[in-house]
This record gives sequence, C-alpha cells and structure tokens, in this order.
Amino acid sequence: MEELLASAIAHARGMWRYRWWGLLAAWIGGVVLAVVVMLIPDKYEARARVFVDTQSVLKPLMQGLAVPTNVEQQVTILSRTLISRPNVEKLIRMADLDLDVKTREQREVLIDDLIKRLQVTGAGRDDLFVLTFKDTNPERAKRVVQALVSIFVESGLGDKRKDSDEARRFIEEQIKSYETKLADAENRLKEFKLKNLALFGDSGKDAVSQIGDLTAKLNQAKLELREVQNSRDALKRQLAGEDPVFLPDSGQASAGSISIPEIDGRIDAMKKQLDALLQRYTDQHPDVVGTRRVIEQLEAQKKQEVESRRKSGGMSGSLGANPVYQQLKLSLSEAEANVASLQTRVAEYEARLGAMRGSQRMLPEMEAEFAQLNRDYEINKKNYESLVSRREAANMSVEMDASSGVAEFRLIDPPSVPSKPAAPNRALLMPASGLVSLAIGLLVAFLVFQVRPIFFDGRALRDVTGLPVLGVVTMIDTPVRAKRERMQSIYFAGGLLSLVGVFALMTAVLALRAFGL
Repeated sequence: MEELLASAIAHARGMWRYRWWGLLAAWIGGVVLAVVVMLIPDKYEARARVFVDTQSVLKPLMQGLAVPTNVEQQVTILSRTLISRPNVEKLIRMADLDLDVKTREQREVLIDDLIKRLQVTGAGRDDLFVLTFKDTNPERAKRVVQALVSIFVESGLGDKRKDSDEARRFIEEQIKSYETKLADAENRLKEFKLKNLALFGDSGKDAVSQIGDLTAKLNQAKLELREVQNSRDALKRQLAGEDPVFLPDSGQASAGSISIPEIDGRIDAMKKQLDALLQRYTDQHPDVVGTRRVIEQLEAQKKQEVESRRKSGGMSGSLGANPVYQQLKLSLSEAEANVASLQTRVAEYEARLGAMRGSQRMLPEMEAEFAQLNRDYEINKKNYESLVSRREAANMSVEMDASSGVAEFRLIDPPSVPSKPAAPNRALLMPASGLVSLAIGLLVAFLVFQVRPIFFDGRALRDVTGLPVLGVVTMIDTPVRAKRERMQSIYFAGGLLSLVGVFALMTAVLALRAFGL
C-alpha cells in the first residue's frame, strides 16, 4: 500500500514537472473543441402530432352483422412500419428532396439518411403519434414532416381499403368456384336419381320403403281378389238353383242383337268398370288394358256361343229369364269382371315386386353412391352459403367504414417552421468541451512523463534501471529558485483559470442565447 502511494506521489510530481506541456495541450484542445462546437450546423426539428380516432358509434351496433376490424392493431403496425423504403422514396418525391440528386449512389445515401432521422413515436397514448424530423434547413424539415403526415394518413386508409377489396375479390372468386361445384353436384345427383328412379321412386322413398309399399298393396289386392272370388262362387251356386225361361222370337236375329244374359251382363259390367277406370287412368294403365282384354274375350265368347246355338238350332227365339235369374246373371257378370280386374292388378303388383327384389342386390352399392353424392352436395352447399354470408358481411363492413370513418386521422399539431434550432445543444457541449480539454492536458502530461521519466531519489532510479547507484547529489533550494517556482505556479494557475474562465464565459453566452436573452 505504501509502495502504491509512493508511486502515485512520484507520478504526480513527475507530471507536475511537465505541467506546461499539459497546459499547452489543454489550450490547444480547448480551442479546437470550442471551434468545432461553434461550427456544428444548427438542426431544426419539425414535428406534428396525429390523433387516430378508432372509436365509432356503429361498431357496437354492427357487432355480429359486420366483420370486426382491429383498427387499433392496424394503426400500431402502421406506425411501426411507416418508415420503410417505399414510403421514404415516396416522401422524397413529395418533399422535392431529389432535386440535387444526380446519381443512384447519392439517392441511396439520401434514403439511408432519412430512414435514420425520421421518427414516429407514441405520445403517451396508443392512438396519439408524434412525427419528427431534424434538418439544417427549417423549410425542408417542415416539408418532410408534412409529407410524412400525408403518407401516414393515406397508408392507413389506402391499405385498409386495399385489404377490403382483396378480401372481397377472393370471396367472389371462391363463390364462383363453389357455384360451379354446387351445379356439378346437383347435376350428378339428378342424373343418379333419374337413372335409378325405379329404386328411389319419384316420391323420394328408398327401395326398402318401396318394397314395403308394394308388398302391402299386393296383399291388399290378393285379399280383395279372394273376397270377389268367394262372392262369385256364391252367385254361381245360387244361379244353379234357378231355371231360365225361353220366349219365342219371330225372325232371324243378328249376333249383336241376340241376348245371352250371362255373357251380356258380364260385358255391361266390364264396360261400366272400364268407364270408371278411364276417368282415373290413361289408356296404358294396366287395369285399363286388362279390362279391355276381358271385354274382347267376352265378346268373342258371345259370338262363339251364338254360332254354336245357330248350328244346333237352338236360336229360334230370344233368350229371356225370370227376374231372379236375370239379377243373378247380372251379379255374376259383375263378379267375374271384378275377379278379372283384380287378377290383372295382382299380376302387375307381383311383376313390379319381382323386378324390385331382383334389383335389390344392387341396393347397398347404390345407397352408398347416393350417400356420397348427397354428402358432397351438402358440403358444397354449406360452403357456398357460408361464403355468401361472409361476402354480405364484408360488404356491410366496407360500407360501415366508408360511412362512419372507423379510423379517423386528426392532425392535432400541424408541422410548422421552427424558429429555434433543436440541435446541437451548445450550452451543454461547451462545458463538456472544457472538461475534455483539461483531460487532454492531463493525458499529455502523463504521456510526456512516461517518455521522459524523472526520479526524485536513488532508490527509484535503482529500481527502474537495475544499476547500482553510487551517490546522490541533493539540490539546495535558494530564495531565488523558490521565488521562481512560486511565479511559475502563479502563471500556471492563471493559465488554467483563464482556460476555465473562457469556457465558463462561452457557456453562459450560449445559455443566454438559448433562452432568447
């Protein structure tokens, strides 16, 4: 510890020996720094405050109907990405900063310099922003900030409008695509139903339901057929107990005018039934076709019966019957007609049911294909309806933004020409320069002492050189020498105080100028 203290004292005494070197370096450094501080060009700061109003009365009213837009987040991102290369190039054109730019290298340097000097900061609130720019020319600083404000507002509105247009364009393209898909799915579903109409039916029922309906109709037709057959058999038994009565007839009668009650009754009944069927069905209906076939058979049977009776000589008179016999014959004819009609119906239902059961082995594959087609159709329809709904919501959002101004930019403080420079702060730089000049003086004295060391005792000389010291000659202070040392100290103190006083005076003058005094 004592050695360190002794070394420090030795260094201080050695630097004191070279104090004039340090004082000279301090004056030279101080003059240079003062000149530099005074020659630094003034920079004027132009600034503007912009308030972004993101609140709207329509926002809570239209919630759920229109697409919500996070305007606060968009404005925050915009403020952080405003100082980009495209925007700076646009700003250069708007503020006429490229008038003196001749080469591409100069333009690149200008762009980089503007990106460094432009600032967009928040002003204590998320929706209040301060735009600043410093330049040696106050008019140019104002033009730059004014152009930056215009770009800020236009970017906020233009980018939002561009995003909305792109979103609507994308939705329109998707809607057209899904319209095509939906039409294709509908056509495939229609073609499949038409192709397999027998299995699915025109009522939309599946094959199992149709088979069940046909089975029920067939059983009902068979039941009605058995009832009519039983009724016919009962009429035959009653007819067997009645005797016909033959009435004489003069003249020969044609086959059409000859009356055979049992056949004529059946023909009349069948014709009545045919008239009733034609009122409900077409000529191609199975019941109509079957009834006509039965009538033709009965008329042919009547002709054969007439011819046979003529040949046997039994047609000498017209055939008549007692009332009971005639009524039984008529009822029997109607029963026979009903039996024939129901037999035709039963045969038709059996044919349909057979064809349906024959194609039933293809039913699982067709049902799977139908389910797939129907599923594709439902998915496309759901997506299409969702896209249409989103398109309407997007249109409503755009209209709401255009009419209500969801994000309104308000210029609180417009950019103006500053009257005082914002930089440099010479009142602060000048005393700092004085301190730096003093530090330069100390550093020069220390470096000179290191180059030309001074030893104040024999031990220090022996320790540094490593040589034996044979003797030491002591300097004796005389009054003349002491007086000279005091005068030199006074001169040194005067020079040092003069340096400090000059910097203090310059600092005071600059401070008064800064306050406008």
